[in-house]
Amino acid sequence: MRLVESKVTLYLTYTALAILLAITLFPIALLVLNALKPAAQIVQNPLTLPDTIRWDNFTRAWQDARFGRTMLNSAMLAASTIVLVCTTGSLTAYVLARRKIKSWKIITFYLLGTTTAPIQLFLFPLYFGFAKLGLINNILAVSLIYTALYSPFAIMLLRTYFLAVPKELEESALIDGASHWQVFTKVMLPIVSPGILTVALIIGLYSWNEFLIATTFLQKADRVTAVVSVFLLSGQYTADWEEIMAAALIIVLPIVVLFVLLQRRFIEGMAGGAVKG
Repeated sequence: MRLVESKVTLYLTYTALAILLAITLFPIALLVLNALKPAAQIVQNPLTLPDTIRWDNFTRAWQDARFGRTMLNSAMLAASTIVLVCTTGSLTAYVLARRKIKSWKIITFYLLGTTTAPIQLFLFPLYFGFAKLGLINNILAVSLIYTALYSPFAIMLLRTYFLAVPKELEESALIDGASHWQVFTKVMLPIVSPGILTVALIIGLYSWNEFLIATTFLQKADRVTAVVSVFLLSGQYTADWEEIMAAALIIVLPIVVLFVLLQRRFIEGMAGGAVKG
């Protein structure tokens, strides 16, 4: 009886996973399908197979969206944000994990509040402030905004990793003559590296796909990000759908490839971050 119940449970589990997989992959499959079609066939029926494969959709999308420049802008923005968030987040998380702070509940409330607060609340003050300082169309300045937005999440996740590290490791390193900075860089960071990698992947994904701040603060043609350049492909009254689909697929591919290559480390990092702090 137990064997039958276990088999039924296993079949139900695999069925549920298959359904979830189909739901997850359907938008990507639809994107690939329509990226290879002419516009007329997309409008007629986006679910059919292409009559003729239009590889030139990708070359036109690359040229019209100026991906050679815009993807470089997105990469620079994501890389600078990752470095800033991982650096400041790991330092802050280490201090919060190792120091007894009486106002920890207030800090937790602040971190949760800043994580959930919509960026629209700060958009206009930020824009006028950046305009006064001459920081509009500055990629590094936009990465500072992203750092402020994403740091609370990084701090709360990395703090759980530092809490899981036994204090005896730090004490033994200090007894051997290491400074507090050496303990942090040579002992703690290698141990919590899966968490830092997880934060880097998530923050990189957020920065790569972010639209509202990028289109507000990066307005020059040579400062536009890849996501904004895809949006600019559609006109006010017309849209070249096969080109837009191809451009969207070009943007998605680097993220998918990166996640596939690092999925094991990413899953391990997320599982490690579930430790209760």
